[in-house]
Amino acid sequence: MVFSGFTANSQEKITLQQAVDLTLQNNLQIKQSKLNEALSGENLKESKLFFYPTLNAGSNLNFNFGQNVDPLTYEYVNEQTTSANGSITAGLPIFQGFRLWHQVSQYKYQLEADKSNTKKIQNDLALTVVTTYLQILNNQDLLTAAQQQLELARLQLDREQKQFDVGSKTLADLSQAKAQAATAELNVTNAQNQLDISYLNLAQLMERDPGNRFEVVKPVVNQLGQINKTTASDIYADAVENYPDIVLAKYRTLASQKAVDVARSALYPRLTFQGNIGSGYSSNRTKVTDRVLTGRNDTIGFVNGTGQKVLTPGYISVIEKTKFTDQLNENLYQSVGFTLSIPIFNGLSSRIGLRRAKISYQNAQVSEQLARNNFNKIIYQAVTDLRAAESSYNSANSAYQSSKDAFNAIQQRYGVGLVNSLDFNQAQTDLNQKEFNLIQARYNLIFRNKIIDFYLGNPLTF
Repeated sequence: MVFSGFTANSQEKITLQQAVDLTLQNNLQIKQSKLNEALSGENLKESKLFFYPTLNAGSNLNFNFGQNVDPLTYEYVNEQTTSANGSITAGLPIFQGFRLWHQVSQYKYQLEADKSNTKKIQNDLALTVVTTYLQILNNQDLLTAAQQQLELARLQLDREQKQFDVGSKTLADLSQAKAQAATAELNVTNAQNQLDISYLNLAQLMERDPGNRFEVVKPVVNQLGQINKTTASDIYADAVENYPDIVLAKYRTLASQKAVDVARSALYPRLTFQGNIGSGYSSNRTKVTDRVLTGRNDTIGFVNGTGQKVLTPGYISVIEKTKFTDQLNENLYQSVGFTLSIPIFNGLSSRIGLRRAKISYQNAQVSEQLARNNFNKIIYQAVTDLRAAESSYNSANSAYQSSKDAFNAIQQRYGVGLVNSLDFNQAQTDLNQKEFNLIQARYNLIFRNKIIDFYLGNPLTF
């Protein structure tokens, strides 16, 4: 076994609080739950930012060949055309059926639910660590008791052997002593195995390499302290609203309720404001920059009746490509407007989505009530177990003291030959069993008492 002889050779010592802290620090479930918290936090931030205007910019560059329509001059051309345009668009939601407000609330509740889930996992793990830690202490005491009983059995066997050698004892007496010693050795082996397993369980809870040996620090638990006498109804009333399982179910219910409001918002009209500014460029865009006289006169008409020509000086227009920067100013356009969207018929998807959200909300309500009912059962069961553990401990203590007194009397009589070895071994076996029962009853009572403290929110320490 990995932990055999553990307490004798261990280097590092770990207290109960350290075991709990290491488990909470290294546990992968907690890390996953915290990552879910982070995702919910980002969803909440995003939902709040939806109230702000959107601002987006875009552009494109096109190369057209052959006959095409210039996208800016809208003229047919039969040559290569290079065109580009860009725009900046801003939008602002004005009314969306209060969808954004409901989403913010929904994500708030979801974030709180994820936090409660993390707390639930932490509490469950802390309780498991305490249980395992107490199991180690219980197994340590059982091993110590078994070793002490083995020592007594070996001393008894040695005594029986010597008396058998001188003829004072029979072979049956010697066989009884050997059987008693063999049983004691088996008890030690079983106790050691149980201790090794409990150490292994604790190492796994702490996400620790089982090969790295450690030893738990044994707190003072011999004194049982004050047994909690609080009634189950009082414990439930004090703990129900703060218990992580209940808080988790409550926030999930609230989140589902807001999901209904979000789904209902799809039935309302939506009004959005939008503004746009942009410009463009075309390689075909030209402009006249100058007019030069040709030195000849061009006929532009005739005089009625005489037929005399009407002449005008001839000019040649100087045409240049319009510069990119000039086109940006000349082609600048702006627009503002409102968009109203009224849902009329969309395959009943909005109605079905609303009904689906309502069903999920009802399911969350049922789950919350189930969580409350289960917690109520857990509390009453815990109180019942505590009362039973207290009675068992008192009974085990009385039985051990009676068995101890009986064994002392039989031991004295056995020393003077008034009791045979069979009766003596039977008395010793009975005492051993009563001691084992007492050890287990004591730790069971301690654990049951700590369970009540746990549900009341008290720290799980000794």
